[in-house]
Amino acid sequence: MSKTALIFWGGWEGHTPARSANIVKEILTGHGFGVRLEQGTAGLADPEISQLDLIVPMVTMSTIEKPELENLVAAVRGGTGLAGFHGTMGDSFRNETEYQFMVGGQWVSHPGNIIDYRIDIAKPDDPIVAGIGGFAYHSEQYYMHVDPSNEVLATTTFTGEHFESIDGVVMPVVWKRHYGKGRVFYSALGHTADEFEVPQMKTIFERGALWASR
Repeated sequence: MSKTALIFWGGWEGHTPARSANIVKEILTGHGFGVRLEQGTAGLADPEISQLDLIVPMVTMSTIEKPELENLVAAVRGGTGLAGFHGTMGDSFRNETEYQFMVGGQWVSHPGNIIDYRIDIAKPDDPIVAGIGGFAYHSEQYYMHVDPSNEVLATTTFTGEHFESIDGVVMPVVWKRHYGKGRVFYSALGHTADEFEVPQMKTIFERGALWASR
């Protein structure tokens, strides 16, 4: 029996949610998943989402109805995997602390906007990042409020060039965690769908989503 996944997309168009959702669908389909794409959050109201193996949020700066959020949180807590990236998972619902608690972090800033920076691998023996090594990146460098219980797989170090008070801060970029019985994976990389053309970004997300899946 093939695994099942739901990708729900929407919110701010600057993060190319529809394009990114289709790329992720293609990745998961390639691993034998049956994938459902849904615009908006209404599909989360269905209690049957607790039977899914994986849910991928693709929504930025949006809102979610209370029953939808309760269903989503209950599904993950019960064993459904959650995987996502950048603001489409790390800045989905700014008013919903329960969602942020589940994700393990929330975006708060990207000083300098699109800049050149470096990704350092924190746990090179972990299968999600094994064999990748540190790499240069050109995108938004996410400054996040993060849960200390996250298992951090990759980091980035801020300079004081764009904001002097954060010079030297080492910030998690990729992490995994458990939320009840569910596995949660997050990568801060992926401002637009074009970033899937960066092999390291795509590989890290692909491996992370497969790890998170039930």
